[in-house]
Amino acid sequence: MERILAIIGSSFGFLAVLLGAFGAHALRERLAPADLEIFETAARYQMYHALAILFVAAVVGRQPGALGSWAGWAFVLGTLVFSGSLYLLVGTGIRGLGAITPIGGLSLLAGWALLIAHLVRMR
Repeated sequence: MERILAIIGSSFGFLAVLLGAFGAHALRERLAPADLEIFETAARYQMYHALAILFVAAVVGRQPGALGSWAGWAFVLGTLVFSGSLYLLVGTGIRGLGAITPIGGLSLLAGWALLIAHLVRMR
């Protein structure tokens, strides 16, 4: 389980750097400032949670537990929905996609709560 989370976290980190650079260089002249800010928010939160997923993978590898595993998967889902919806919103111009972004945010919050619970229960 921790190997899969580590691979996903590393992939998310790689893509966050790639997309962040793409936004900073290729999109700066093509997007409205508000859309560029949305894109940068997506990349930033993707990187934060890539690191969180890697941390969870390390913790669960040392001290396995359902709460830790659930935390990792909540971060994965939350990152896909939160950052993914923002990337799609900017890329397609469909503003309605912003309505699902908070669902991703709730999943990210659940991941943090589950991680806290796992760490409290560790010995």
